[in-house]
Amino acid sequence: MKIVAVNGSPRKNWNTYMLLEKCLEGAKETGAETELVNLYDIQYKGCTSCFACKLKGNKVTKCVMKDGLEPVLQLVRECDALVLGSPIYFTSVSGEMKSFMERLIFPYTSYEGKPSSFGKKISTAFIYTMNAPDYALPLIGYNKLFRYHQKLMKRTFGSCESLTATATYQFDDYSKYAMTYFDGKKRLRRRETVFAEDCKKSFNLGRKLCINKNI
Repeated sequence: MKIVAVNGSPRKNWNTYMLLEKCLEGAKETGAETELVNLYDIQYKGCTSCFACKLKGNKVTKCVMKDGLEPVLQLVRECDALVLGSPIYFTSVSGEMKSFMERLIFPYTSYEGKPSSFGKKISTAFIYTMNAPDYALPLIGYNKLFRYHQKLMKRTFGSCESLTATATYQFDDYSKYAMTYFDGKKRLRRRETVFAEDCKKSFNLGRKLCINKNI
């Protein structure tokens, strides 16, 4: 059993990365092999609309573009579970995660109404971190975005779960930044309580993905 986590945050050892690490810790507890990929360490582009994956008679197993993303896409082909993690920037996932999703999912999407051509079912999950509080998610359309991603992942790979961490702690020292709208002390307390619970949820998610191979 192998589980791959893909980090769509530019920040290592912070919220998104920490939750992905906890998810992989939970997977390791079941005996799974784990690997974490940091997208911001890789040189690649999003889909260039070459449509090589849609040519008649062309059996494509992954995006044909040649760049630093090739080995990551191959990792996904070979894994049993996949976890994507991204902060929310301007009401969507990070640019690197969006580009990765284009390259990952489009080759398996049919314009003729056929099922996903990925070839097997794997357990998947999406972990989101954000500055927005819980109550704001339906107001700014985040829940709609999360449901769309869940539907897309489920259609492509067979299953998907979501985990959201809201009102996250963004800086070690809020006094250095023009952020008077947010209370750094309250965010720190939330990090020590609510975010700590989010880490436990992510740990249990990793276990679940590996114990229940297809959710």
